[in-house]
Amino acid sequence: MAKVRVYELAKELGTTSKKLIEVMEGMDIEVKNHMSTLDDEEARRVMAILTGQAESAESKKKKAPRPDEDKKDSPTAAEKKSREKMPDKTVAARKTRRLPEEKAAVKKKRRKVRIEGRTTVGEVAAHFEITPAELITRLLDLGVVANINQALSSEVIELVADEYNLDVEFVADPIEQELLGEEKVSDKKLIERHPVVTVLGHVDHGKTSLLDAIRQTNVTAGEAGGITQHIGAYEVEVSGKKIVFLDTPGHEAFTAMRARGAQVTDIAILVVAADDGVKPQTIEAINHARAAEVPIIVAINKIDKAGANPERVKQQLSEHGLVPEEWGGDTIFVQVSALQREGLQELLEMILLVAELSELQANPERAARGTVIEAHLDRGRGPVATVLVQDGTLRVGQPLICGTTTGKVRAMLNYKGERIAEAGPATPVELLGLNDVPLAGDRFQVVADDRLARQVAEKRSQKIKAAAQRTQRVTLDDLFKQIQEGEVKELNLIIKGDVQGSVEALQEAILKLSLDEVKVKIIHAGVGAISESDIMLASASNAIVIGFNVRPDSNARRLAEQDRVDLRLYRVIYEALEDIELAVHGLLKPVYREEIQGQAEIRQVFKASRLGNIAGCYVTEGRITRNSLVRLIRDGVVLYEGKLASLKRFEDDVREVSNGFECGLLLDGFNDIAEGDLIEAYTMKQVN
Repeated sequence: MAKVRVYELAKELGTTSKKLIEVMEGMDIEVKNHMSTLDDEEARRVMAILTGQAESAESKKKKAPRPDEDKKDSPTAAEKKSREKMPDKTVAARKTRRLPEEKAAVKKKRRKVRIEGRTTVGEVAAHFEITPAELITRLLDLGVVANINQALSSEVIELVADEYNLDVEFVADPIEQELLGEEKVSDKKLIERHPVVTVLGHVDHGKTSLLDAIRQTNVTAGEAGGITQHIGAYEVEVSGKKIVFLDTPGHEAFTAMRARGAQVTDIAILVVAADDGVKPQTIEAINHARAAEVPIIVAINKIDKAGANPERVKQQLSEHGLVPEEWGGDTIFVQVSALQREGLQELLEMILLVAELSELQANPERAARGTVIEAHLDRGRGPVATVLVQDGTLRVGQPLICGTTTGKVRAMLNYKGERIAEAGPATPVELLGLNDVPLAGDRFQVVADDRLARQVAEKRSQKIKAAAQRTQRVTLDDLFKQIQEGEVKELNLIIKGDVQGSVEALQEAILKLSLDEVKVKIIHAGVGAISESDIMLASASNAIVIGFNVRPDSNARRLAEQDRVDLRLYRVIYEALEDIELAVHGLLKPVYREEIQGQAEIRQVFKASRLGNIAGCYVTEGRITRNSLVRLIRDGVVLYEGKLASLKRFEDDVREVSNGFECGLLLDGFNDIAEGDLIEAYTMKQVN
């Protein structure tokens, strides 16, 4: 009898494994996790419930069955409840359940919403007059994982509209339809493609060393000049078959891409050190891989070290739902040593085995499409994007559209840095020729008409800007007004601090505030610099970020400006509490607003007995001026705020130093500087 894994059935039905497991629990079908198998009969029962076939059979019977009637085929309460959380492919079944007279009654009261072309979560939220956070939550309830910038299908939009008693009129964008119309794919042209693998796990558990050992190159020792500055994906050949490894910095980058609608990974390798066991980041990595609905293979690394205990690792992971096959579970465990190069062949063979079960296919003859893995602006080469071709074949000279930017493929480099003329399915390449830097997670597609592509990209950009203007963000400046208008009933906060004690003290003090007008909710608190993931969480949940003695990194600051997230930075706890109280009561009157001028990295420290420690710096962003206010930041924590005592280029005093140049600077009355510290220059601007 044919068997199917839970995650495979979920994929086929267009829902998540988690939702599917909930449905099966109500049907008394025993499953442990997404890797559990179902027999043919169980799979048929689940599909019948979720596609509405079981109910359509029931509807032919009388509306009120007799008490003695056989109810064996009637749906249980749990099964009925499960239908309320329908996936995309069951939307049609759900819409047929209302009686005609009910539909007519509802339609009279429903507001009509007009939606044109490709529409993102943020745009839909603006059309529905709700916050993106509320829409994202509702989508999660319906089994759809999406972020504010992700495009939604018409079926999903209709399903959500129904929840809000709205009617949707879809207006096709003729230009976009002409340019990006779906090609008909013949099954005969589909071929087996290579699996794409992401390595996740706790920092220091040997992710990069494992990749290093697999590629048989030594990049760990020279990390700065090797792995992080080149293409973030690599190919490995095993038994005549290729495996593509995505070398992400960690699960945060993995999630950031998925949050923007990118689903590029087929298999996740979870690396756990045999001598260290499961750590908080390990659990986070498991959750991120599960959310992405990819099969997990566990690599127990460092088995050669003293104190290695693989059995303890298995026990710890089984408590989080990853039960080894030899214990009756569904998770593949492989013991490896990156240092001694042990177990690597077995790990690669297991990857190929899981890939074979997944039946990964693509059509090399269609117009190429895929996803941006990472992108940056190169001073000599212009916008450079590392992309993964997921379907079709990408060739030099082809015009393409990528999110809100366009261009022509000027050149492509493979993972070895060699120029190539074409790239087939599941091939990572570095791409040159785009007109602007795309976002990680943006989808690209080869087009026939570059003029039309520019029109579509411009229209997308305008729609995103318009949606951003319509979307009301919570800020302390206008909090009172939003409370008065009934738009805000809950104030979401994200708190980041320099040490755990400060974070806990601030949390406790904020929660003790007596605020009848609004409920304060702390959705995340942590130690360290304010990161991109903090801003993404704030954007999705309409939260204000409060930093105590910490600063945002440059990427986080840019993202906060782009997503209009209110970022508040404090050195004294009572000032933060006072601002929140004044904002709630409409008394907060900001007089000055900080404007960042630039940032420099300390590359070398020169000791001068007469002057103190001089910082030899490289300006990485903006400019540093002689009159700037500055702060010294180490690992995201502010150590000093004050003025510059001097600013020099070589031996000369200068008024300013711009991005890309070196300088020497002296902090006024502060000498505790070290290589790697950041100098942030800013001014205080009066707000009228």
